[in-house]
Amino acid sequence: MSKLVIIESPGKLKSIQKYLGDDYKVMASVGHVRDLPKSKMGIDIENGYAPQYIEMSDKKDLIKQLKESAAKSDTVYLATDPDREGEAISWHLAQLLALDMDAPLRVCFNEITKSGIEAGMQKPRKIDMGLVDAQQARRVLDRIVGYKLSPFLWKKVKRGLSAGRVQSVALKLVVDREREIEKFIPEEYWTIEAKLNKQKNIIAKFYGTKDGEKLALTNGAQTENIVGELDGKDFVVSSIKNGVRKKQPLPPFITSTLQQEAARRLNFTGLRTMRIAQQLYEGIEVSGIGVTGLITYMRTDSLRVSAEAQNAAGSFIRNTYGEKYLPKKPRVYKSKNEAQDAHEAIRPALIDLTPDKVKASLTSDQYKLYKLIWERFIASQMENCLQDTVSVDIIAGDYLFKASGYTVKFDGFTVLYDEMNENEEGEVSLPELNNGDLLKCKGITPSQHFTQPPPRYTESTLTKALEENGIGRPSTYAPIISNIVQRDYIEKEKKSFKPTQLGMVVTDLIAEYFKKIVDVKFTAGMEQSLDKIDGGEVSWVETVDRFYKDFAVSIKKAEDSTSGVKVKVPDVETDVVCENCGRKMVVKSGRFGKFLACPGYPECKNTKPMPEEKIKEPCPKCGAELIRRVSKKTGKKFYGCSNYPKCDFAAPGLPSGETCKECGSFILLGAKGRKFCMNANCPTRQTKAKKK
Repeated sequence: MSKLVIIESPGKLKSIQKYLGDDYKVMASVGHVRDLPKSKMGIDIENGYAPQYIEMSDKKDLIKQLKESAAKSDTVYLATDPDREGEAISWHLAQLLALDMDAPLRVCFNEITKSGIEAGMQKPRKIDMGLVDAQQARRVLDRIVGYKLSPFLWKKVKRGLSAGRVQSVALKLVVDREREIEKFIPEEYWTIEAKLNKQKNIIAKFYGTKDGEKLALTNGAQTENIVGELDGKDFVVSSIKNGVRKKQPLPPFITSTLQQEAARRLNFTGLRTMRIAQQLYEGIEVSGIGVTGLITYMRTDSLRVSAEAQNAAGSFIRNTYGEKYLPKKPRVYKSKNEAQDAHEAIRPALIDLTPDKVKASLTSDQYKLYKLIWERFIASQMENCLQDTVSVDIIAGDYLFKASGYTVKFDGFTVLYDEMNENEEGEVSLPELNNGDLLKCKGITPSQHFTQPPPRYTESTLTKALEENGIGRPSTYAPIISNIVQRDYIEKEKKSFKPTQLGMVVTDLIAEYFKKIVDVKFTAGMEQSLDKIDGGEVSWVETVDRFYKDFAVSIKKAEDSTSGVKVKVPDVETDVVCENCGRKMVVKSGRFGKFLACPGYPECKNTKPMPEEKIKEPCPKCGAELIRRVSKKTGKKFYGCSNYPKCDFAAPGLPSGETCKECGSFILLGAKGRKFCMNANCPTRQTKAKKK
């Protein structure tokens, strides 16, 4: 075997081997093969912040196999994922296998299709050290913050807490929003609607005086006076404005918008969305075709679309919907200035594989997400929707009412993709009207309202906020949110995020002593510095040094200022009475969720499980809530889906949101945070069993 191709995920192995043929041997690194040690910081701060990488203990056998295969091969290609993390993995592999760093051994696959694999293999290049250094800088920064800040929280709040360079900012966004809501003072306002009729009903809304001046209705007395003045008055059409509104399709998805839309439409968490997207990218066994990737690489912030994909979409639109649904020129969407343009937008890899054609080969979740991606992309290449709009001014006595509506002149892209634009809610088609028309009044309705506080963040809006504020990268949004949920810093109430008491205490403590860590602009600036490292403009060591010198001073000041101080997290009292001492029990959090404890500890040590406790992490199979239960036979705790018996998910550990890179099953959290594969027959479980 003369040619070895090392990829990152075993999920792509069959697909890539099929396209490359027998002249190549394809192996998977199963993610990273080297990392920083778990037992210590692993950063030599005194010597240029050199990372002390070690071979991962659970990869010893795999590393041996990779070395043996590389030694037998004339050429080794590194085809890990086409992003910073993938570039770093390739660099680690090159170091481990003693490959020539100046050789063109790095290949990238934007899509796992025959053409995508061929295109990647035709353009091998050197490892991009800019990408590698940017990844190293992020890893070192995050390790330094985690290893320095987390112990501070252990001493001041409680053991087991953690703080992250980026997650702390995300948490502060949620906490700040909650404080805005708590401080919000609602203000009263009123509206008046007139139900009018000419052939069909028209709802006209009060605007102001008849000379066009807007009038705010602030109380009931003022509103009732106006309603009284309108009694018996004629409602006369004073002006009609007709127009045509163009609705342009939204661009194809990037990582952030895919997560936002999947959360909004499908109620998927970010981790769930990215897990399914990874499966669609790596390859699915499609009936009649075989294993093929269905979408392009799903970690991207570029809106670029290849000419080939545009032409294929144009042909599909022309053949399916007709020429009039195709714009005269292919649509080009402009990415943000700071967007990395290494990849295309997220699109179907093979345009002709419509969702209906592959539905039988996909799981329910895979089908839903593929349909969303496919329809969004095709719609992005279609003609505008045209709407005939009408805006009508109606005079009644001394006051002005307005009514508006629209009719669809040409459906355009909306024939395929409904954008669910909430701004158009309430707009309806109006009857044909003329100036001077007298409208019959069928009723006038005054309504009292109160201004509402800003809404809590949802999965979708928090992802959008992270993106807009430049916090993290597309690949990190989902893990950031998942981390602060799993660490009990925030919790879901219905579909919205609410900070816990612990989350508020931790945020306040970090904000007091480490202002830059939770400063949005500072964190966004660090992301820009990483981009500059990526582009070769600045040194990663200088960037880390600049951060660390200031951070080290903050740590010292915080330690000195809080010597002997312990911050108490307020307990959440329940109505459950302790049967031993009569106190009302409070909610405590453990590694596996919440439980009830007597506040009289240590005099009274009574605890009890929360009955059918709902867990924040959703069911990895169907997305419903998980419930912690106790087996009647064994007395052991397990996690089951609240949607049982429709969904049969049950596991002895809490789902981590990750999937096993060896077999694709779910990774669970065991005792002391140990992670293990749910599949008892997984090679990772078998290897550990043999060692024992």
